[in-house]
Amino acid sequence: MSRERELVALVDIEADIEGGSETGSGAPAKSARTLELALGVQIRLFRRQHDLSVSDLAGAAGISTGMLSKIENGQISPSLSTLQAIATALGTPISSLFSTFEDRQDCSFVRAKQGAVIERRGTKSGHVYELLGHVLNGPIAVEPFMITLQKDAAPHTSFQHAGVEFIYMLSGEVVYQHAGKLYHLKPGDSLLFDSSALHGPEALLKWPIRYLSVIMYPRTQ
Repeated sequence: MSRERELVALVDIEADIEGGSETGSGAPAKSARTLELALGVQIRLFRRQHDLSVSDLAGAAGISTGMLSKIENGQISPSLSTLQAIATALGTPISSLFSTFEDRQDCSFVRAKQGAVIERRGTKSGHVYELLGHVLNGPIAVEPFMITLQKDAAPHTSFQHAGVEFIYMLSGEVVYQHAGKLYHLKPGDSLLFDSSALHGPEALLKWPIRYLSVIMYPRTQ
């Protein structure tokens, strides 16, 4: 029996023994919208699209990492000169930093197949992340991705980041590892886990492989 099929058999046996689980919601109440928070989220989004760390962007803009962190978390009101320096470092007009701020309830709309393809830190070759939207307000950042594992993708179980992650399998089959434990995911299966532990696909079993991944973490992190 191949290594991949052995993994499938092991995971299926464990699933039969353990059965299902209960879930609940303890989400915090919605916070008030502020221009500072909207600016911070927009700057963070542009920074990640350019695959820059906080220190990278802060250095390019000539400000401290502490100040940039506070700006991204909506904790301070940056001066126009500071915003201009950040926009220049990002190669974008300063007006684009304000483009998503509206004085009404937050909403992000992305048409089919028009999500931004993001190179997330730690992303491996053949793992394609399509960002489906982002929220501007509240204490929790939410990043919904459509993940496609291409034919040349390799298993990778060393992803690790703050917050929690929810996966919903759309097509294909994978054996997914979280904190050393294996889960055989088929279309319709879901997985919710603490993403600070090592995780990722252990074995790629059936293509095409696509799943929805929603990453949630406190903005202060």
